[in-house]
Amino acid sequence: MARREFRGRTVVITGGAGGIGRALARTFGAAEAKIAIVDLSGSPLVQTREELDALGIEAVVLPCDITDPAQVASTMATVRDAFGSIDVLINNAGIVHRSAFAETRPEVFHRVMEVNLFGAIHCTQACMNDLVENRGLIIAVSSIAGLAPLYGRSGYAASKHAMHGLFESLGAEVADKGVGVLMVCPSFVETGLEASTLGGDGKRISRPRSKVGKLGDADEVAAEVLKAAEAGRRRLVLTPVGKTSAVLSRLAPRLYERLMIRSLRSELDEG
Repeated sequence: MARREFRGRTVVITGGAGGIGRALARTFGAAEAKIAIVDLSGSPLVQTREELDALGIEAVVLPCDITDPAQVASTMATVRDAFGSIDVLINNAGIVHRSAFAETRPEVFHRVMEVNLFGAIHCTQACMNDLVENRGLIIAVSSIAGLAPLYGRSGYAASKHAMHGLFESLGAEVADKGVGVLMVCPSFVETGLEASTLGGDGKRISRPRSKVGKLGDADEVAAEVLKAAEAGRRRLVLTPVGKTSAVLSRLAPRLYERLMIRSLRSELDEG
């Protein structure tokens, strides 16, 4: 299989003003790709644009709520106007909740699915013709929660498992058209995602999350994603904790569950 090159290619990154998103923008931009940042209007879009400009990366920065299909379609049309077409879509935008299942309102589950799953669906459908025409690439930023249980995040884990079902099935459909699909599964990474964590009542929570092992670095994650994308890989599991969790949950699920609960149970304590 020939290695993918990103020089001159247009890369759309959802959630691109956040920690991993900005790292991906810097990394693919350094590979001479043209970058389209897509994120909510309240996110640090101006700072992101200034950072990419300072690095000499050709970029557009666009406000968009990916849960709104009409906004997504309009935003992708703007990307085409700026760069001509779309070659790579990185579905990176996401939201997380941290709450026991029994104490989580239905609307929280709906919101997590709306962003993590349906947002990715809207963006992918809006780019699909471009990706087929250009024999492009879809990168779906999932999580170790898409491969293994994660205490206190049942809705988040459900959304990430759904992403695997969606994009791995889509990959089978579009493989003969030359479109690649790469699933990226980070574990605990130092990003701004936790600042928007929802509690079971749908409100933001301030309790710190547990740190399982050493937190991954967003720039290191982005560098690994670029390497995997260039090599045409289909799945990338990141960080030692993530790799251990993926293997242990499959080969010794009860042991994994005991260790995982011991590490994360305190997150739901009210104290």
